Amino acid sequence: MREAELEESYVRSGGHGGQNVNKVATCVVLLHRPSGLRVKCQQARQQGWNRVRARELLAEKLEARKAAQLAADRARIEKLRRQKRGRSAGAKRRMLEDKARHAAKKSIRRRVDLD
Repeated sequence: MREAELEESYVRSGGHGGQNVNKVATCVVLLHRPSGLRVKCQQARQQGWNRVRARELLAEKLEARKAAQLAADRARIEKLRRQKRGRSAGAKRRMLEDKARHAAKKSIRRRVDLD
């Protein structure tokens, strides 16, 4: 994450902090332009601390998004690998036994010719 990719703005905080948060724009809003992620931090009464914490939060969010994308890619590749894998000998044998059993059931139901 580079500083050039970030857009930083300041707004007034709310909640605890008294007169300081009501008068001074201590809340920091960071926007990461390439990903569109937005982070808002108003944990501290000082703007400098909120700036640092906002960058930490944004870095954590970006890492989490990257990890989720990697996990999704791995899952997709693993699914394709399982789909392409051939059946085991036992699975083939069971499938053929089931087909033979089903064919035997159907042959019993056939119409009988009286000729």
